[in-house]
Amino acid sequence: MNVTSGFDAGPSEWLVSEHPFVVRRCVKWGECDPAGVVYTVNFSEYVIALANRFYAYLLGGSLESVKREHEFGTPVKALSFVFNQSLRPDELFDMQLTVTDVRERSFDLTVEAVDLSGTSVFSAKLSPICVARPERRSIAIPPVLRAKLLERLEGKAVRTSEGEA
Repeated sequence: MNVTSGFDAGPSEWLVSEHPFVVRRCVKWGECDPAGVVYTVNFSEYVIALANRFYAYLLGGSLESVKREHEFGTPVKALSFVFNQSLRPDELFDMQLTVTDVRERSFDLTVEAVDLSGTSVFSAKLSPICVARPERRSIAIPPVLRAKLLERLEGKAVRTSEGEA
């Protein structure tokens, strides 16, 4: 497949590594403005799609069916970015996701994106909160997800409901 063909002939993202969790993505023409630079809003889509792929990987199944089975959702309560360079159509970049904090009801994920030469493209911090379906009230992170997040935390302290590590 010729990635620079201008046609969406293949997948736009694929898993490169499970540990660390890395996904490679190809910028599509439709994600860019007329000058050929990715619209800022699409970076949010990149990060949220990466997080959803990570959850599906951790939970071992179709994301929405697993969330439905365990009766929880993971809306985002905070999302921040630092942009270091622009991306253009057909450009490939890698996003590495790391679990950086696990609290009682929410957790933090960081994303470091680099181009294929290793130059930083952007970094992001995503803070999902677990909610009960359908009432949308916050709940403790379900045990099935908490255990998997803690496996990825790699030696970090975990806060309890009292705020202690």
